[in-house]
Amino acid sequence: MSTPLVRAGDLGRIVATYVSSVLALAFAAAVLPGLRFSSFPQLLASAAATLLVGALVRPLLVAASAAVGWLAVLLVAVLGQAVILAAALMLIPGVEADSFWVVLAAAWIAAATATIVAWLCTSGTSEAFTAALVRRTRRRQKPVDDPAAPGVIFVQLDGVPFPVLRWKLLAATLPTMGRWIREGGYRLVEWTPVLPPTTPASQLGILHGRIDGVPAFRWYDRALGRVLVSNRTADAAEIERRASDGRGLLADGGVSISNLFSGDAERSVLTMSKIELARGSADTRRRAAWYLARPDGFAGSLAGAVAEIARERFESRRQRRLDIRPRGERGWLFAGMRAVTNVVLRDLNTALVAEEMMHGTRVVYVDYVDYDEVAHHAGALRPESLSTLDRLDRVLACLEAVAAAAPRPYRLVVLSDHGQSQGTIFADRHGIDLAAVCSQLTAARVETVEQSVEGWGRLNGLLADLADGGSGTGRVAHHAALRVQHRAAPPAVTTHSELVVLGSGNLGLVYVAEQQRLTMEEITGRWPALIPGLVNHDGIGFIAVMSTEHGPLALGPSGVHRLSDAKVTGVDPLAPFGPHASADLLRAVSMPEAPDLYVNSSVDQDTGEVSAFEGLVGSHGGLGGWQGRGLLLAPPDLVIPDRPIRGADELHRVFVRYLEQLGQRSGLSRDTADV
Repeated sequence: MSTPLVRAGDLGRIVATYVSSVLALAFAAAVLPGLRFSSFPQLLASAAATLLVGALVRPLLVAASAAVGWLAVLLVAVLGQAVILAAALMLIPGVEADSFWVVLAAAWIAAATATIVAWLCTSGTSEAFTAALVRRTRRRQKPVDDPAAPGVIFVQLDGVPFPVLRWKLLAATLPTMGRWIREGGYRLVEWTPVLPPTTPASQLGILHGRIDGVPAFRWYDRALGRVLVSNRTADAAEIERRASDGRGLLADGGVSISNLFSGDAERSVLTMSKIELARGSADTRRRAAWYLARPDGFAGSLAGAVAEIARERFESRRQRRLDIRPRGERGWLFAGMRAVTNVVLRDLNTALVAEEMMHGTRVVYVDYVDYDEVAHHAGALRPESLSTLDRLDRVLACLEAVAAAAPRPYRLVVLSDHGQSQGTIFADRHGIDLAAVCSQLTAARVETVEQSVEGWGRLNGLLADLADGGSGTGRVAHHAALRVQHRAAPPAVTTHSELVVLGSGNLGLVYVAEQQRLTMEEITGRWPALIPGLVNHDGIGFIAVMSTEHGPLALGPSGVHRLSDAKVTGVDPLAPFGPHASADLLRAVSMPEAPDLYVNSSVDQDTGEVSAFEGLVGSHGGLGGWQGRGLLLAPPDLVIPDRPIRGADELHRVFVRYLEQLGQRSGLSRDTADV
């Protein structure tokens, strides 16, 4: 049966859009004395002309802005509707506008009015955005060679702990995922990311099948003599280069969207390891321009961003007013960052995934950072953090609707890369940060990196992928991306530095700024008070160090745990951290990239709270709390192993079996180790 060119739903949307345009132009004429319609038929004709001209001109504006550069995307967003409205009004005789500025104001008023009308018509839901995605992607739909072969969309809900999602499902506030489980047979299971439970380690394992070589979110690389930060473009590329064998999860026709690493995808968008600041992606600019050039696109994004900033400021003030503790600093800078990640980046990611689905892309892996970004600053179980999951559930409903119109069937697999723990910041609880503790115990010159930079990396990725170093406008975004990257970059380790102290959630890393790793005996010989002082600090649960005589050790205030054979002398310092702490710590300490000293904060046995060595209330990276509790939600025909999934490398193997089960991975050769 042939597909009709115009469907009943399309006719309904056209009528609704036309009525909204009429109301918007009428309102603009009422409030602007410089815009006049002599009759009601003129108003009707002008609205029709606006829709017609917009359909013809908007694709040209999008193509031009994508070719010219990043700044042109913003100009299209700001001025594009005015150009369309001015052209439409020229077609209708008798319509008067005193100047282009009147037309510009009318265009903005009309866009804002149309946005409000659309919001009222959809009761504030995402149906309008979903319908727009389906309409556009259907027009750009391409035939595929194997339409019966299912594709897979891996949706990463960054940092969501398994217990949090399960509670939200029990509360019935996630209707899409709840329906998938009740009616679709989806299974929700827990998986365990091993130490360190942080995005770079987990994503490297999930996408490339390797979990070694990443001791934390950032670490001191002895060979390079500097700090590597996983969400900086050059560092992410270096980390992936060391891990990739050419057979990553996305190697066979896959696409990576908004991740740290590419999974050896053929194409990558907003992916840190594949972004070159000298040359951004015209494809990304084209897709961003399409969204912003819609009548409600820029207005909707701007309104959403303003609303998100207002929401953040209200929630922050409420925490202070009610004296909710623990809490951290939540200033205007974080509010702006939250608006970017939880509005602009979320909608752009969804548009990018939708277009890939309508092109029939075999497999897509996308990372939504909404929950992680808010939970870091507000807390893992705070209402504002939990509300991000409601919006992400609507994103899944949107992708489900797009899948129904795609040229191949799709399986949607939802996962988190790690969990999240909560607690008072170490420096707030004890009045001193870890670097200062080390400095007092050693009198050494200490370089420190303890500020949070995850949000900066995401903003840098967006700017860098929109940049076009070859054009004047692109250089604006290029320089902006460089400034953001400089803001997130750690200080250089100078030749005068003796210790480098890094914070990665509640996991601290202490490096001696030398090319060789020191043992416990060597450290004690140089700084006798350092190890005893750290071990006996109230805020530290244990430290891990390599001993010349005993191998890797975990040291606590009243006991020692020898990691090679799990022999405990005295009180086991790892007892509060679960049955797998010894094996996880042994693997982490044995890595060549491991610090001279791993420092893990203490954990409250009653509340599970930890203390981050960064300025974060919600954190992950060490042991304690829910940070090591990831989730996996998969459809019934994709088999979840009966045994527990431990480690992102094991989850990678599960996902590879999914693809093989669905007939993928056939395009990979076996001799790709030299890629």
